[in-house]
Amino acid sequence: MEETLEGYQRPDDEHRPLVCFDAGTKPLVKDVREPIPAAPGRLERIDDEYERHGTGNLFMMFEPLAGRREVLVTARRTAVDSAEAIRHLVDVCHPKADQIILVQDNLNTHKLASLYEAFPPEEARRLIDKLEVHDTPKHGSWLHRAEIERGVVRQQCLDRRIPDFSTLTDEVAAWQSNRNAAQVKVDWQFTTADARVKLKRLYPILEPVKTKWTDH
Repeated sequence: MEETLEGYQRPDDEHRPLVCFDAGTKPLVKDVREPIPAAPGRLERIDDEYERHGTGNLFMMFEPLAGRREVLVTARRTAVDSAEAIRHLVDVCHPKADQIILVQDNLNTHKLASLYEAFPPEEARRLIDKLEVHDTPKHGSWLHRAEIERGVVRQQCLDRRIPDFSTLTDEVAAWQSNRNAAQVKVDWQFTTADARVKLKRLYPILEPVKTKWTDH
């Protein structure tokens, strides 16, 4: 936890950017009947019946210190898809960075080993050398800024039925463009010092060592 919190206190550095990485799915569902639009004194009416059209996946790459985010919409969320997203981060988003400080959760598809599943060993090694990885603690999703940003895109952009993959891609791209233009950052207030006070129950309790002296 402290490792993650201290990373959030670093100044923004284009040569060592801090990127929070996460993924999540969005069901694709289509209305069977056209919704009845809202009218004065009446809310929009949406029929309960719908058609399922699979799911889409969002890889969120959020830079909280710079106020930038890159969202890749994919059909799946496998280890290979995750590896492709990491290569996009390294080669497209930050090709000139010396190293990327990558914060991610403990999902099994987010392991660096997935790079070896997707690419030849020399390519996997090249990408790994560009990363300084920090895993958030288990059951500590509140620490993960990419997960927070995924919550924002759900509320602002995806809080309705999305019928197909093309619409999902277009809607997310428009949201990303607008939010990046505003350079929205995270006003993170919780520090390591706060954690040691408010979450002291999570820290080990050290008992003083008692030494027994004897006279000779």
